[in-house]
Amino acid sequence: MGAFSSSSRSSEGFPVVLNVYDLTPLNDYLYWFGIGIYHSGIEVHGMEYSFGAHDYPSSGVFEVEPKKCPGFIYRCSILLGRTDMLPSEFRAFIENMAADYHGDTYQIISKNCNHFTDDASLKLTGRSIPGWVNRLAKIGALCNCLLPESMRMPPDKQIAEYHGYPDRSESFSMMAAAVLHSAESADDSADTDQEKHLLSSSDGSEVTLIKEVQR
Repeated sequence: MGAFSSSSRSSEGFPVVLNVYDLTPLNDYLYWFGIGIYHSGIEVHGMEYSFGAHDYPSSGVFEVEPKKCPGFIYRCSILLGRTDMLPSEFRAFIENMAADYHGDTYQIISKNCNHFTDDASLKLTGRSIPGWVNRLAKIGALCNCLLPESMRMPPDKQIAEYHGYPDRSESFSMMAAAVLHSAESADDSADTDQEKHLLSSSDGSEVTLIKEVQR
């Protein structure tokens, strides 16, 4: 797929781009059947946003450099549409979404990262993400009553363990716990920070937890 500049505005607005990542090399084969195990992030105004699991009733929405989400293998970018939101307006929008996507509400089948990007895309462009990105979860939803209870609860460690991969959700949970603990022990003045850094990966990319609006 071609590269998109999500920070340059045309007469039609700013680009809204879906960045898709592989969670397993098996996707090279599954892709041809229209399914796969994918992570996705929504790119707007030069940054990428997604949703991950942790054990706390607070924002699970995080921000990374586009196409560089640590722990995942970048596959492609898809132009979903455009938005008229300016950076300040979009920031308020994503912080408002974060209030609806707490880390402890993450579920593989019904509320995963792809559900988040689909929700964001619908609100920004009126269009859904491509069906193949989250088709495996939709198939699972049809048979939800047949799945073990553990498969319907966060985090998504079952997929990681089954394929012999590190538990990325567990890592996110541990990082989020550290951030929240330090935030609780800090002065109230620290509350003015808009975001908290979670990690720096080996390639220098940073994952940042989005601060939700208080309702």
